Parts: sequence; C-alpha cells; structure tokens
Amino acid sequence: MKIRTPPLSLYIHIPWCVRKCPYCDFNSHAGQPDEETYVEALLADLASETSGVSDRSVSSIFLGGGTPSLFSAGAIDRILAAVQENLQLADDVEITLEANPGTVDAGHFAGYRTAGVNRLSIGVQSFDDTMLQRLGRIHSAKQAHEAFRVARAAGFDNINLDLMYGLPGQSTGMAVDDLRQAIDLAPEHLSWYQLTLEPNTAFQAEPPAAMPGEDLLGEIAESGVQLLAGEEYLQYEVSAYAKAGGQCRHNLNYWQFGDYIGIGAGAHAKLTVAEDGVMRRRKERHPGRYMERALAGSALSGEDRLQDDDLLMEFMLNVLRLNEGVPAGWFEQRTGLSLAAIGQRLALARAQGLLDRDESRIRPTALGRQYLNNLLLLFS
Repeated sequence: MKIRTPPLSLYIHIPWCVRKCPYCDFNSHAGQPDEETYVEALLADLASETSGVSDRSVSSIFLGGGTPSLFSAGAIDRILAAVQENLQLADDVEITLEANPGTVDAGHFAGYRTAGVNRLSIGVQSFDDTMLQRLGRIHSAKQAHEAFRVARAAGFDNINLDLMYGLPGQSTGMAVDDLRQAIDLAPEHLSWYQLTLEPNTAFQAEPPAAMPGEDLLGEIAESGVQLLAGEEYLQYEVSAYAKAGGQCRHNLNYWQFGDYIGIGAGAHAKLTVAEDGVMRRRKERHPGRYMERALAGSALSGEDRLQDDDLLMEFMLNVLRLNEGVPAGWFEQRTGLSLAAIGQRLALARAQGLLDRDESRIRPTALGRQYLNNLLLLFS
C-alpha cells in the first residue's frame, strides 16, 4: 500500500519552569531559562528540520513545556517569525501557547497576541488553593481567574483551560466545583483529566496521602461528564471537551495519526517519508546539551523507522482515543498497511461491542471507550 502524506504540525518545546511539579513527567527543568541562547538554538534546529517539508503546509503550531510563558513576547515573536520564514503556514494556522497563571501579566498576553499566538492553553489544574498547594503549583485560584480575564482583554477568543481531578483529598463535590468555575468563565475548550502517579516523578516515589479510590474516581468522572454535556461541551477525546468549533486542531492531528515536526529539548517528531515510510525522530533532552548540539548543527539524538507492528499499534493507540474515530480508509493511507490484514481483529472488536458496526469508520463505542485498554489489546 502507498502511504499518503497526512497533515503537518509543528511542536516547539520550552523546557523550563519556575518549579517542577511533583506529578509532572514531562521534560521540564526548574530554573532560570537562558532565553537568548535557547532561541538561537531553536532557530538552528528549525533550519535543520525544514529541508524535507518545505513544500508542505503547516496547519498548527504548539509551544509547550515546561512553561513557555516564562519567555518574553519578544522571544516568542522571533521564534514565530523564523517559523514563517522557513515553513509554509496555512492561512488559518492555529498557534497555541501554554501559559501558567503565575508567570503572566497583561503585557505578556498582549505581546503574545501581537506575535501571532491565537490560542492559549492555561494550566489552571484546580480553583481550590489547598489543592493547588498539594500539587506544588505556583499560582492561586485568584491568579487563575485573573489570567483568564487578562487573556480575554488581550484579544484571545480561543482559550483552553487545563483541569485535573482525582487530587489528594478531593471529593466529588470539590471536583465538580472546579469544573463549574471553569465553565462559568466560558472557555472554548476544556482539558479535564485524572491525576495519575507517573514513573520517575516525586509523587510516584512518595505518593500523596488520601488519593481517591476507583469508586470515587468513577463517581467524579460520571458527574463531570454529565455537567460538561449539559453545558454543551462536547467530549471528542478521552480528556478533551469543546464548544462547537473549539476543538484543538493541533492535538487532533496527533490523534488522527498526522505528521509533526518537533524542535526544542527532548522534542519528538513523526514524519511520513515516501521512500522510508513513517519515521520517528527525537532531540537531545537536556537543555544545555541540546543548545550546544543544535548550535553545532544537529540536536538529533535518535531516529527510527516504524515497523508494521508499531504502525498498527500507534495508529490504533491514537485514533481510538477519539469519540468519532476516523474513516477506515485512513488506516491504509497513513500506515501503508492493508485494512484487510486486520479484518479479523476489527470484526472481533465489533462482535464484542467495542467498535461501532459501521465498517466505513474505525470508531470506538461507549463501551469501547470505557474499556479502551481491552480494545487496544486486540491490536497489540
């Protein structure tokens, strides 16, 4: 089967934070960023990545971290100007920047908007000051409300709020109250997901007391989903909810097994190359070594071609997170594998009620979403 080139996105990683949160397993480092050198490294990294994709249009850009809002508006402007010089951007390109309520003010937000950022993702996590302290966050509930107000005043009409549930000592009522406060702000998008104790984190090494049990987590999830649906926030992915037209295009491209370039310390990329198939690329993780290597010509730390089993599993791992799934034909177009070769597995999943019976789509049922790990096992 011949692979078709899917849509293309760009991810830009900024790895510094004021303080490392105890639950965070991302490539982030507490400390003062070397903004000037890092921007130069990003520009060099970008230049080394564009040769094979210069004829492709970029539909979305995501500046993630870490805490990108630690960087000045001038630095973000330099980065985005270089992106525009090196890549073709779609006329309606979505440009998201992650922001921490404890690191922004009116000047920052106005400057980011002027630089071209048109979507913000604000890491609120909770509107309860006690919960925020337990999570090691540097902001307060008041600052979270103020950050949203200032973002609106700066002209942002596309905002995501990040919220977590299942926090230490959190009841159903407390979790629902967090959601209610977020909904009252009327963001276009909400990311609402369960706190998990990830490997190599402070929480995993020393779990916090009073973590909610499975029954309570189920009650919180059910109550929250009902509240969001009643307020017309459509769940379109496991932890993503949006008003009509407010879906995150960048994350959708990941979940639809699209392509993306990755620049910055520890950034990953997935690129479809006609003669090589689907390639995974990754950059040096440590910020200091990343800057040295990027400025010397290449920060690439590894590159692999996905084999058939990996292609199958990665495709399913992504698309089955989506409530609506994807057209069945995308499996062949984006992996180069035959849909007929997995026909028996698809039929078994449908017989078990885990996949929709509409054979024109690969779409999980409500039962399939509830037992997603069981569904994925059929394709492992």
